[in-house]
Amino acid sequence: MRIRKLNIFIFLIAATLVFSACQKLTQLPQYEYTDANYWTTTANANSLLNEAYSQMFRDDYFFYNEGLSDNAYVGRGDGDNAFTISTGSFTPLTARFDQEWAYHYQGIKSCNILLDNVDRIPNYPAADKAQLIAQTRFIRAFQFWQLMTWFGDVPLFTHDITLAESQTIKRTPRAQVLSWVLSELDTVKTVLPASYDANDQGRATSGAAAALEARVQLYESNWQAVAALCDTLINKTSYGTYSLLSNYAQIFTPAHEHNSEVIMDLEYIPGVRTYSDLFDFIPISVGGRVNAMAPTQELVNDYLMLNGDSINQSGSGYDINNPYVNRDPRMTATIVYDGYTWYNADSSTQIIHTAPGSGTDGYVSNGATSPTGYYLRKYWDPTALSGEISGLNLILIRYADVLLMYAEAKNELGQMDATTWNLTIGALRARAGFTGTATQFNAAWSQADLRNIIRRERRCELAFEGLRIFDIRRWKTAQNVLNGYIHGARYGDPSVDNGFIREPTPLNFDPNRDYLWPVPTFEIQQNPNLTQNPNY
Repeated sequence: MRIRKLNIFIFLIAATLVFSACQKLTQLPQYEYTDANYWTTTANANSLLNEAYSQMFRDDYFFYNEGLSDNAYVGRGDGDNAFTISTGSFTPLTARFDQEWAYHYQGIKSCNILLDNVDRIPNYPAADKAQLIAQTRFIRAFQFWQLMTWFGDVPLFTHDITLAESQTIKRTPRAQVLSWVLSELDTVKTVLPASYDANDQGRATSGAAAALEARVQLYESNWQAVAALCDTLINKTSYGTYSLLSNYAQIFTPAHEHNSEVIMDLEYIPGVRTYSDLFDFIPISVGGRVNAMAPTQELVNDYLMLNGDSINQSGSGYDINNPYVNRDPRMTATIVYDGYTWYNADSSTQIIHTAPGSGTDGYVSNGATSPTGYYLRKYWDPTALSGEISGLNLILIRYADVLLMYAEAKNELGQMDATTWNLTIGALRARAGFTGTATQFNAAWSQADLRNIIRRERRCELAFEGLRIFDIRRWKTAQNVLNGYIHGARYGDPSVDNGFIREPTPLNFDPNRDYLWPVPTFEIQQNPNLTQNPNY
């Protein structure tokens, strides 16, 4: 299923229930949808479901959420207020908070309207209706989970509320929202199919519900539940069959959409539903505009050497003067660095130079180029139109994440062994291009050693897929990595931070406040029953 943005004008009571003087009061307008005539066909119900799918998540959030973490630095502009939030200079009036709150509740409204009214459609085949309801409940659960992840306690309601209700409703305790989300996902995964035919690709499956349930449990550190859900996805076929694509870089390309690794994605259509975020992330010499967000040195440093050693490990072979040689191939699939070989849409190549004075993409302090000396490669679309207008799908959940969740859960339960390692971290490293001891389990590793290995693996495997900020928040390590200066390549003052660019504005994260976002001021003004989170 390719999701279409449709103009569905329903429930506009003041506008649509207007009749001319010559009309009888029982006569309905012939060219407008109203509450009375919309719920007459299954096609209309599916149109609203498509709209709910299109409201699940935003492409700008997908990318700029990386700028909230230590993976990326927003050095120009303030995309989705990522710079304002990451540097701690925000207030409850900051636009991103209001937008995030409103965006998810708009999606919830679409779901509730559909669920409230679907039974009004005559002659709706029972099996088809059950599928539509399950998909809608999946989307709604996802929306409420996003809200509680950012804001904690949020109003939970399962019908389309009136304006008056919206101005009096209270925040539901987070634990109650969590319980409801898990219950919804547990229910719909038994109704949704394991797969669809080609015409319906992109819809929520039972595997998507199980994987999302695992991620929800992961964020709660409910390790037994995570392990059980992931085990089903890995070792059984009841929720579908998934596997790692053999080539890491190909996962994020138009030619490999809906590949064996994709569990849930955001569907786009070239020329119909598109985004252009990479216009401001890729090198200027290959079609970028100016750089608005760039990978950090902190992320680059976490990519291992091909022998499995970290760059600061004795005997690793790392050369600070030639730092990109013999590194984890996932770095090259994700990040553009000095001397990078860029493959163009026509298969021709060019070398990207990012060092100061090296040309179009060269680092210039306060210039239009990358403030860190790095650019983004992952999700570049060779079929994009001018201005990097792309219809490439964005993956919300993929099988590699299931393997990583399983590894983390098994380790936290004290059950990590060679078999689990080979199934998870070992398999991911082998797919990436590691060989020998880099892919092998070491029985001498402690639980703490393995925890660090797994967390590093998550960062490198899933970089620029929008998940890092949620990981460091659930690990309660955000105050460790989001305070102080962020860095770029070794193009800076040699007397400062060993020559690595020190970005001018430090990150700032207050652990007594920032693990929850503030309830937007506008929402509290509209509804005084909404209380504010602590220390705002």
